[in-house]
Amino acid sequence: MATIDRKATTLALAHALSAAERGLAVIPLSRTKLPALRSPHRGDPDPTAPTCHGECGRFGHGVYDASTDPRRIRGLFAAAPWATGYGIACGLRPHHLIGIDLDTKSGTDSSAALRELALRHLFTIPETVVVLTPSGGRHLWLSGPPDVVVPNSAGRLAPGIDIRGAGGYLVGPGSRTERGVYGTAPGTAQLAPAPCPPALLRLLLPPPRTAGRHALPSSTDRHGQGLVQFVLAAHEGQRNTRLFWAACRAYENGIGPELAPALVDAAVRTGLTEREARSTVASAARMTA
Repeated sequence: MATIDRKATTLALAHALSAAERGLAVIPLSRTKLPALRSPHRGDPDPTAPTCHGECGRFGHGVYDASTDPRRIRGLFAAAPWATGYGIACGLRPHHLIGIDLDTKSGTDSSAALRELALRHLFTIPETVVVLTPSGGRHLWLSGPPDVVVPNSAGRLAPGIDIRGAGGYLVGPGSRTERGVYGTAPGTAQLAPAPCPPALLRLLLPPPRTAGRHALPSSTDRHGQGLVQFVLAAHEGQRNTRLFWAACRAYENGIGPELAPALVDAAVRTGLTEREARSTVASAARMTA
């Protein structure tokens, strides 16, 4: 049974209600940063039944429980007295929040990667809400247009940069987790999420998908074969990084377009989904354009 820390839960609820007053829909989180309430359908006998997103009226549907209604928020926290934090749903009105998660655990300088993207694609990150994580990372809050759906992604934009979009959530400032407390950077707490620069928004949207897979073309040289092998040798935790690096080298050497399908196939064989792999390769193509 989860440990109950009433003081931490009370503080988390207070922060969640404050966020809701600003139009941010929230859910309670556990110390592991996961939704505090388990799905009420986890024991359902029919695994093929359509996924419920809260239509049943019960709590436990993750980000689909998110609300700005104080009475509902109090009900969610009452049902999860072990909650020590709260999550802020992305992609919802009125802010259509987009989270830029600059991670520090991947061993890459994600802040430098974002600056390089800004230089390459001629955009500037505006003054906005910045949340500091216990591990030394940062979450940048941006608002998107109401008619654009930004997907969640991990490492697609660049290694160490994760995106929280529609269907995702950000850990709210004031949340207490196993690693420490999240807090806003000085001078940013009262800011509204700034509009996402159009050039950055274009990078966050997935590229058009093409049907079918392709074999490595015979015209590709030994260097291309080596890049494919480099991707195939990736272990869990380094698949996206290796694919991104290999794709960048391919495009820099002028063999990116013909080698891309083989790199995608190699990445899929290591465990990435085809969509993740294509997105990573497309990001590399944009970075080296």
